[in-house]
Amino acid sequence: LIFLFPCGQLLFSLFPTTPPSQGRPDSPVYANLQELKISQSALPPLPTSAPVQINGEWETHKDTTGRCYYYNRGSQERTWKPPRWARDASINKGDSQSHADHEYNASPQQQRDIIKSRSLDRRLQEPIVLTKWRHSTIVLDTNDKESSSSSKASFPENESSPSSPKHQATGQEKYGLLNVTKITENGKKVRKNWMSSWAVLQGSSLLFTKTQGSGTGWFGVNQSKPEFTVDLKGALIDWASKDKSSKKNVIELKTRQGTELLIQSDNDSFINEWYKVLNYTINNQVVESDEALEDEVPDSPGVEKQDKEKENKDSKKLRSVKIPSNIDATDQKKTKTKLKKFLTRRPTLQAVREKGYIKDQVFGSNLTSLCQRENSTVPKFVKLCIEHVEEHGLDVDGLYRVSGNLAVIQKLRFAVNHDEKLDLNDSKWEDIHVITGALKMFFRELPEPLFTYNHFNDFVNAIKQEPRQRVNAVKDLIKQLPKPNQDTMQVLFRHLKRVVENGEKNRMTYQSVAIVFGPTLLKPEKETGNIAVHTVYQNQIVELILLELNAVFGR
Repeated sequence: LIFLFPCGQLLFSLFPTTPPSQGRPDSPVYANLQELKISQSALPPLPTSAPVQINGEWETHKDTTGRCYYYNRGSQERTWKPPRWARDASINKGDSQSHADHEYNASPQQQRDIIKSRSLDRRLQEPIVLTKWRHSTIVLDTNDKESSSSSKASFPENESSPSSPKHQATGQEKYGLLNVTKITENGKKVRKNWMSSWAVLQGSSLLFTKTQGSGTGWFGVNQSKPEFTVDLKGALIDWASKDKSSKKNVIELKTRQGTELLIQSDNDSFINEWYKVLNYTINNQVVESDEALEDEVPDSPGVEKQDKEKENKDSKKLRSVKIPSNIDATDQKKTKTKLKKFLTRRPTLQAVREKGYIKDQVFGSNLTSLCQRENSTVPKFVKLCIEHVEEHGLDVDGLYRVSGNLAVIQKLRFAVNHDEKLDLNDSKWEDIHVITGALKMFFRELPEPLFTYNHFNDFVNAIKQEPRQRVNAVKDLIKQLPKPNQDTMQVLFRHLKRVVENGEKNRMTYQSVAIVFGPTLLKPEKETGNIAVHTVYQNQIVELILLELNAVFGR
């Protein structure tokens, strides 16, 4: 047996030469023990030859027996044990190159010795610093696995951890579970779809994600990607009115990009905290530099005379300056930044509409707002379609049940939205199913259905009552709706009644009309798993009103 010690020291274990039949001896015989009896208290000799290895101030040498020892050039300290070397960043490239050349030109035996000495070299590794949190630092020592696995974030004494209540109350960083929905995006109205989201306020950005992840803050290890992000710079915040949502504790947030959000929570104190923090964040944004502000576009088409003069002067200055052909990366970045601000500072479609420069569209408009704009309680388009159908289409088979050509319906929708002169007797609209399809699309695209969201459950409960009580219950609920909803509903249902009365020609019954219009006129604000049950109630409510039309609306 051969025992290998550091720096090439060998310990031999010799067995007496015996025949195989006699078996192994009871005890081995050891040689070269005298060479190993080196006093640990004796210092190594002073170096007399070139070092085998250099690391900072420490040199690795060998004595006459081939044993490694270590010598410090600065303190002249000598030791048999390998020191705990620190990584010296001051070693220049010349030393590293000469050391590499020394290793390359060494003999095979010297190279083996160098590799052995390196294996015993326990260098102190530089710590790994993780700076995930704004006010925390995690230090991991690569030489200590236990300490690295149990390391925790260390926070300053005057700061709290990101998950503490104190930390999230700072106005610039907050998080929690909120109900959120978009009602406009980039100036275009979208259908409301309430969802529960984990919201995180970071500086001037409000982020929403479906899941909270493993961490209480945004930087959790398993934190999912944000669903969408809202820039609060230049945003407007207010409590939402009832025509925006029937829910309580709803915040309305409008961004300068034309996105409008509704944020809601059933907890009064919680939503009030969010309102205060968002309002504080919006009103305390850092003011941009004058150079950036000069490049901004005014928020409205009307610019004052002074602003125009200043704009003309600035444009003349820009034209007089010669732009060098070799624009460096910094100038290109500045140009991109200015161009981005130029584009984002344009007035949004919603802002221009609010100032009255652009008229709202007919399809997708709020019913009350549309009627106020037209100075009526029933939209003109609804009356126009009903009059045309009653004049030309009551005897058409499958009226309202058969779908029209969607491409032609979209053309009609476009013409109505752009305030074009509309003549339904034009040959373009000769198919009666195009007219009925456009009318159904109008009611389907209302931001809030004809039977408003806040009364949906009331109408469902009314249809569940005894047959004698249903009519009065539904009648009382209809009286609670806004005036445009009541009048539009009465005009529509009287028209549908006449459609059913011509059922021998068009083969439309009370039940078939209720199936077509039930889900369009009456639906819950948030879809649940009871879609099939809701559909039954929706159809029954519409059918009941058609059957008891005179009792509900009077003669």
